[in-house]
Amino acid sequence: MRLRTSCDLKFEIFEPTPFIFMLRPRSGSQQWVEREEYKITPSTPVFEFTDNYGNLCQRLIAQPGMFSISTSSDVVTSNFIDQGFGEPFIEIQNLPDAVLSYLLPSRYCESDLFNEMSTAITKGQIMGYNQVSAITNWLHNNIEYLPGSNNQPLSAVQVNNRQFGVCRDLAHLGIALCRSLSIPARIVVGYLHNLEPMDMHAWFEAYIGNRWYTFDATQVGSPGGYVVLGFGRDAADVAIFNQFGSLVSPIENRVKVELHP
Repeated sequence: MRLRTSCDLKFEIFEPTPFIFMLRPRSGSQQWVEREEYKITPSTPVFEFTDNYGNLCQRLIAQPGMFSISTSSDVVTSNFIDQGFGEPFIEIQNLPDAVLSYLLPSRYCESDLFNEMSTAITKGQIMGYNQVSAITNWLHNNIEYLPGSNNQPLSAVQVNNRQFGVCRDLAHLGIALCRSLSIPARIVVGYLHNLEPMDMHAWFEAYIGNRWYTFDATQVGSPGGYVVLGFGRDAADVAIFNQFGSLVSPIENRVKVELHP
């Protein structure tokens, strides 16, 4: 599947404002970036770096006035996400060093509080992929997905108490449940073809059978069309932009994902 993704952000800036953006997809095992366009108006010096999770980040200082960023990418990605029923749980001593941090509780994923719940949800399941599949099914059936219901990240505990949330919230609870079973899990943010309503999307991945698998409790079946922008422990690591100083919010925010011949 070849997709054209775009994101257009516009801000009104009142004082010099530092930003860190995460708006460039990178090629990897699950996607290939054929073309990119990244336009900043007015022209502003930009410095790019790779964060601790391998994400491409852009830092700059926006000057007072109207400020906008327009990005576009052509990305080849899979028509369907991979499934791995029966793929085994990997014992802690055999996990790669880079994966270990995704076992620990984090700001929005209090995995140390969910062992009893995750054990009940996955009772009778083969350890590994089947456990995470059971967690995803439980989320889909028990936590109501309500796009636009929450603008601020909620922790897994808060989501479980409320029983509804946005895609990011369901991902946080899924991650916490996986980590409580010693299955590494991380949040992913990016684009999804045919998402309704269209916006940036969040899902999670779990490390099973010596690789990462995609799980998304907001979607039925295993649709493809995912384009990754960033990975992290939870939403604190994968904001598409972080702004410092006096609060600035976008006055325009448009996201598109279209099939590209």
